[in-house]
Amino acid sequence: MSQRDSQRDNQGAQAAEAGGSVERVRQALLAAGHPDTIRGFPEGMRSAAEAAAAVGCDVAQIAKSIVFRAGERPVLVIASGANRVDPAKVEAATGLRVEPAKGRWVREVTGFAIGGVSPVGHLTPPLVLLDEDLFRLPRLWAAAGSPSHVFETGAEALLRLSGGQRALIREETPG
Repeated sequence: MSQRDSQRDNQGAQAAEAGGSVERVRQALLAAGHPDTIRGFPEGMRSAAEAAAAVGCDVAQIAKSIVFRAGERPVLVIASGANRVDPAKVEAATGLRVEPAKGRWVREVTGFAIGGVSPVGHLTPPLVLLDEDLFRLPRLWAAAGSPSHVFETGAEALLRLSGGQRALIREETPG
């Protein structure tokens, strides 16, 4: 097999895996009574700014998912795309010592690659915190299982879907 064929096979496997992750999110949404609002963007969206540009919304309306590790337990923080997360505030809200999770562990535990971690459909149910700032926005977009898919929702729906809790987790900017 040539290197080009091997790369094509690997890309096909990644696309199939992403398709399975997106379908897992779709099923989780539907099972919870949430409409299927998943949209795909072939160019992908690896950052909140890229997602906002693709969707056509403000970066604050991107509900970005950040996974922390508390021992073997995943802690999922769903934050406004305009905010940085303060790990000390995550620790205060959860009562757990957390550290940033590495990509391989995130994939193994959640079933999602970084950049596509959804608030729902995790292989291992995480402890979930939702950024208080999300509740000021009428409409949000969250990752739907791949860096190329998002779904439209609202903060109250995300709270219900994820079983999470509201928390002040935004890093304060000096000044």
